[in-house]
Amino acid sequence: MYRSHTCGELREEHIENNITLSGWVHKTRDKGFVVWIDLRDRFGITQLIFDEERTSKELLEQARSLGREFVIQIKGTVLERASKNANIPTGNIEVLVQELTILNESKTPPFTIENDTDGGEDIRMKYRYLDIRRNIVKNNLIFRSKVSMEVRKYLSDGGFIEVETPYLIKSTPEGARDFVVPSRMNEGQFYALPQSPQTFKQLLMVGGMDKYFQIVKCFRDEDLRADRQPEFTQIDCEMAFVEQEDILNAFEGLTKHLLKEIKGIDITSFPRMTYDNAMAKYGNDKPDIRFGMEFGELNAVAQHKEFNVFNTAELVVGIAIPGAATYTRKEIDKLIDWVRRPQVGAKGMVYVKCNEDGTFKSSVDKFYDQEDLANWAKVTGAKAGDLICVLSGDTNATRAQLSALRMEMAERLDLRKPEEFAPLWVIDFPLLELDEETGNYHAMHHPFTSPKPGQLELLDTNPGAVKANAYDLVLNGNEIGGGSIRIHDKETQATMFKHLGFTPEEAKEQFGFLMDAFQYGAPPHGGIAFGLDRLVSILGGQETIRDFIAFPKNNSGRDVMIDAPAPIDDEQLKELRLQLNLES
Repeated sequence: MYRSHTCGELREEHIENNITLSGWVHKTRDKGFVVWIDLRDRFGITQLIFDEERTSKELLEQARSLGREFVIQIKGTVLERASKNANIPTGNIEVLVQELTILNESKTPPFTIENDTDGGEDIRMKYRYLDIRRNIVKNNLIFRSKVSMEVRKYLSDGGFIEVETPYLIKSTPEGARDFVVPSRMNEGQFYALPQSPQTFKQLLMVGGMDKYFQIVKCFRDEDLRADRQPEFTQIDCEMAFVEQEDILNAFEGLTKHLLKEIKGIDITSFPRMTYDNAMAKYGNDKPDIRFGMEFGELNAVAQHKEFNVFNTAELVVGIAIPGAATYTRKEIDKLIDWVRRPQVGAKGMVYVKCNEDGTFKSSVDKFYDQEDLANWAKVTGAKAGDLICVLSGDTNATRAQLSALRMEMAERLDLRKPEEFAPLWVIDFPLLELDEETGNYHAMHHPFTSPKPGQLELLDTNPGAVKANAYDLVLNGNEIGGGSIRIHDKETQATMFKHLGFTPEEAKEQFGFLMDAFQYGAPPHGGIAFGLDRLVSILGGQETIRDFIAFPKNNSGRDVMIDAPAPIDDEQLKELRLQLNLES
């Protein structure tokens, strides 16, 4: 038996008990006549003691020979600790060691296994198995497991059946780039790894499974960022015989359950906002509603005043930054430089200080009087002491720029508090988006999303006006889930493919299996998929999903620990009948 107890288990009631522990040497303190060792495992730390009075000379020397991260087993007696440590659960006891076995030695780690480590991100990713020993990473993975278990519990109790769908599927032209897998037995042909189990879960509804879920790996060959990995995990769900309201109610319930069970927070309000309103009020379709700074559109009160920058703009829009009227000119100039960065792309910014005495001071006083500026304050909701920041230009670009400024100021003013949670449903998305370069429409969500009832006919006359029967669940400014009511009949699906530029032959080649299935009594159905990685990170008070993944890739899509991706040898290439093109 390697251990009778874990290193986080022993308490005062165990005093005088003979126990066996196993773990890693976390820290050694040698005072000459006494040696203390902190022994660590997943469950905590226990202090071991070796002293000249009660420990043999050989055992004391053996203790002194231990290095950091040695794996050891000890047998000893639990004693009351003289100098108690209130910072750890085992701080009232220590173990007097009578027997020590070295199970495995360790090289000195390349960084300290501590919460505040001296290891940079690159070195910690290379030695991720060591990084996992740190409490911060270990606790994140335990937290993720807890969230996953609660998801399974809630959905299983709600009548959902967990079904596994294939990982080797057919490549389709929709969405991001596929990862492809060559088939050795089918020369010149390839599988694709799934970007989602979308068509399979719809086929499960055709198969009568009624309520399906799966916590599933998905794969997208796309550029990476803090909240994106080439492989990620979805909570994938589908329901038959449902309308949008049924889906929203079911997954509000899941979100409430997770916030209650994981965070101890009761959330009762799940406001709903149309896509058009979200864009007009916040400049993006996943607004953080934990704080204000809603957009105020100023065209009616700022144009036609001889200020051509505004007069020639499609949109003039501003936000009121609370308490920022005290900013100096130098601080405001830095803010203007910030919005001019290529990542934001604004050409400039107009500002108005709302003074405490009720007067206004702006960068365009030459063109606007106090009454004009008071109207700006009214539209943006600015109060005395606030700073109004105004951008102008093309509608879509200007909204995106002001949204970036809003989020930046919320960070600077500490308004995005990680322990506050504000969920929001965004509904009524456009069904199609116009690609301005090609002039073609593509599906905003995916080609299986149903238009809102009564809007199918608009596809032929005004496709850009058609609304999707789709919905996103937003939490703290992050999309954590998205879904739709699906098309469930062959004719409507064929019409959708036509408007997306598929010929009948292309549609049959790519999705014939699904359209054939629709001919055999497909029920009305819809679903949603949550991004588990992102959901867990937000519940954990962070927004970087990599911290909650056991073995993540870096920003170049590489696993630096195992050095992947990597070349394969010539024999494998020959078996697969592949030939690398070495020409540049």
